[in-house]
Amino acid sequence: MLQEALTGINSAAATAAGNDLYNVAKGLYNEISIGDNDLENNYERLIEQANKLYARRDDILAQAKAKFVTPVVEDWISRVMNSKKEVQELEIKKEKIKKRTWAEFLCESSKSRAELNKSMVETCEKLCNLLSKGNLEMVEKLPERVMIMHEPKTKDKKFFYSIVEDILGHLRDKNVKRIGLWGMAGVGKTTIMQNLNNNENIAKMFDIVIWVTVSKVCNLEKLQHAIADRLKLNMEGITDRNEIAEQICRELKGKKCLLLLDDVRKDLDLDLSLIGMDDNERDIKVLLTTRHRHVCYDMEIDEPIKVQGLSEDDAWEMFKVKVGKNVNHQYIEPIAKLVAKECACLPLLIDKVAKIFRRKGKSPQLWDDGLSSLQRWPRIEFQGIDELIKYLEFCYEDIDDKVKKDCFLYSAIYPEDDEIYIDCLLECWRAEGFILDANEFRVARNKGHSILKELINMSLLEWSEKMNHVRMNKVLRNMALNISSRSCNFKILVKPLEGLREAPNDVEWQQANRISLNKLCTLPEKPDCNNLSTLLLQINPGLKVIPKSFFGRMQNLRVLDLHGTGITSLPLSMSCLKCLRALYLNYCTYLMELCCLEELGHLEVLDIRDTRFNHFPIQIRYLIQLKCLRMSLSNFGIEHSSNVEFCRNVFSRLQLLEELRIDLDPNNQSWEATVKAISEEVATLTNLTSLSICFPTVDCLRSYISASSLWKNSHFTFQFSVGYHGSTHYQILDCFKYQIKKCLKLANGEGVDPIISDVLLETDAFELIGHTGASRLSDFGIERIKNIRGCLIKGCNEIETIVDGNGITRSVLECLEKMLINNVPKLKSIWEGPVHYGSLSRLTTLTLCNCLKLKKIFSSGMIQQLSELQQLTVEECPEIEEIITESENNGLVPDALPRLKMLVLSNLPKVKSIWIDDSLNWPSLKRITIFKCEMLTRLPFNNENAINLKCIEADQISWSALVWQDDTIENRLQSIWFQSA
Repeated sequence: MLQEALTGINSAAATAAGNDLYNVAKGLYNEISIGDNDLENNYERLIEQANKLYARRDDILAQAKAKFVTPVVEDWISRVMNSKKEVQELEIKKEKIKKRTWAEFLCESSKSRAELNKSMVETCEKLCNLLSKGNLEMVEKLPERVMIMHEPKTKDKKFFYSIVEDILGHLRDKNVKRIGLWGMAGVGKTTIMQNLNNNENIAKMFDIVIWVTVSKVCNLEKLQHAIADRLKLNMEGITDRNEIAEQICRELKGKKCLLLLDDVRKDLDLDLSLIGMDDNERDIKVLLTTRHRHVCYDMEIDEPIKVQGLSEDDAWEMFKVKVGKNVNHQYIEPIAKLVAKECACLPLLIDKVAKIFRRKGKSPQLWDDGLSSLQRWPRIEFQGIDELIKYLEFCYEDIDDKVKKDCFLYSAIYPEDDEIYIDCLLECWRAEGFILDANEFRVARNKGHSILKELINMSLLEWSEKMNHVRMNKVLRNMALNISSRSCNFKILVKPLEGLREAPNDVEWQQANRISLNKLCTLPEKPDCNNLSTLLLQINPGLKVIPKSFFGRMQNLRVLDLHGTGITSLPLSMSCLKCLRALYLNYCTYLMELCCLEELGHLEVLDIRDTRFNHFPIQIRYLIQLKCLRMSLSNFGIEHSSNVEFCRNVFSRLQLLEELRIDLDPNNQSWEATVKAISEEVATLTNLTSLSICFPTVDCLRSYISASSLWKNSHFTFQFSVGYHGSTHYQILDCFKYQIKKCLKLANGEGVDPIISDVLLETDAFELIGHTGASRLSDFGIERIKNIRGCLIKGCNEIETIVDGNGITRSVLECLEKMLINNVPKLKSIWEGPVHYGSLSRLTTLTLCNCLKLKKIFSSGMIQQLSELQQLTVEECPEIEEIITESENNGLVPDALPRLKMLVLSNLPKVKSIWIDDSLNWPSLKRITIFKCEMLTRLPFNNENAINLKCIEADQISWSALVWQDDTIENRLQSIWFQSA
């Protein structure tokens, strides 16, 4: 601008009059030009300094994301931001000067330019000062207390919510350090733990929650580094594991920590003390998920929790939520229920399948086609299930030896959703040759139990609700059948339960190694199946005839199961089954006779219970390889002693027999001579390890006991029923989740016979039914009953107490776990006299029913010994007024009954209290049932001790009778009350 002005002036200089003006302007130009040059230089310095400062500011802001920002740092950042505004204002002023017109230039004073120049210099110095103070140190930011997982809340999934609540209860228990969730893949273990991580109570209970997916870190060192990263520890350059452990240990000192370990595999040794997290010495709790039950053992878990598949109702609810409103369409809903059923109650599969069917809209045709595809898997691919099966096959490959893999695949031969009887399953495994190096049946069965437990621990099989049964999840069964279909020598052919009308075709018979058919009423005349080793045709009343030559080309058959069929006879071709090891004919209620039995020279297992044989099958005597025999006497027509000769010299020839079960009608009093003759022969069997039999009288028992030298052996198992009574069933055994080896039932007897006391000494479970001549269980001898784990007393009209402790100087019934007392009208107490330390210390279940004179349950000193009691049931005991009697339990400590989980009170018209006040802690109590207890007006709870209570089931009258201390506890318990009918 100045140059343009001077050019104009220069043109005017040609005139004489302009010479003076030119000289003045030139002087002014030189003066301003020098000032402008200084301004440009100062501006460049200002911008350069500002850029350096802003770069430092950006560095500090980046660090602030991972570190704690102190007030000094915050003040410095604020001053930098303010200085930035000053620089921007100076830039605006400079731009105005640059854009001046000639008139503005002439009017502008040199003073304003000098002031701008000065401001730039001062601001530049300020920036330099701020930059010099920018070497700030920030402390490391503390790790977040909880890192929230993005997962749907379990309150939206009631089937997960209850498990989360249970876990929270365990985490509050100071005695519980480690919790393990275990179950098969896809049941929702990770989802449960994610929702627990997000639960608001967790942030209140712990200072830090650490989540590690263990399957991704592979080894202990990587796990240690993952924990260090979560704690924001700087491990750069540190490779020594002990040094890292020390840093983790220091960081967690004084902090409450929850360590969540997801997907723990069996091959990872997790010694937490090696990574600086010894929960025995510090306030650290551990929750892990795993597919393997034994990981819970190896990790010394205090509370293992089996995560089951959903109930059918919950599975349907989840499926409906995932699919959306289309599922409610009248033509869609019936199909949708079948689709949900195909998902086998697995949340992971429900989620995948529901997403696929959600896209099918409201078209019944598309839904029907999708269901058909799902049902025909694995013959055709199905996206959702194929993905899951590939994941589950990893579980199969994780089995560490071929024998276990074969046993698992074999279990898929049983019908879908079938409850598999364990004894038969293990017998089939042995018959197939899976269990080697076990000539003794007992040893083979023990090995089988070990394999079975391993498969259950790996979540490949699961316990059934039915005692001594297991089941295989539908999806796992599909996986096993898919694997077997690709095998050359383990091809399994199964036909579904519904709609089977025709037998397999010729090619299927020829190729299959194992076949299971249901609902098949007609069999081919002579199928060619030399490769067949197992044939299951069981539970099929419609199968009434087996063709004469049917077994003609089954020379390699080892297992034949015909139980529960409608056959009336066996074909002559049975004689071709030279390799048969196991034959099941039980519950063939129309089968009249056996044929060709003597031809089965390798037969080891025979079950002929509940058939309609019209005579004793003396052919059994020729089965000299027989190791396991189960039979009934009731249907043989030999009720009279004159027919005893039919039984002689049969059992004595079965010298390899190890397991024998003989059922008979317990009400028929004409069996004494027959059973006595049989028992005398059985007593001579030197290899017998298991005997289940009913002795009509104590004398019959005495006859066997005096002749047998084996029954006292530690590995010998027995079920001895003595006396005539209404049922062969042992009710006490239903209370146990594990197998009881030695059980004695004494029915309608009198007095105390020494032989009974002798057997009691070896007995694990005892049932005393309808007995007279004894007023106490201890009349049979305190030392004689010391080993019993389960006891049922029923219908004994003279029993007044269970144990009289007067004169006893040591603990009593220290092994007892389950006690059931029913219909004992004169019972006044469970225990009289002193209760020594250790007595009843393992008792977990106590049931009292219909005890008309019983007034007190826990006598003085008794309740202090019940540290393991988990379930207490009191029903129809009209004289009971207090569950825990105040007069007998003065000074009761708050921690009494620490393991009690369930309390059932029913038909107790006089009961007024459970305990006099709310002083007990009830740390484990989850459920209470109250029915027809109208006099019970107070519950022993407050807001603190009811925290773990999940359900109160009560009828309306009993609930209405309750009086509350305050509205808070009433509202809390009202929310968990369920009205019973």
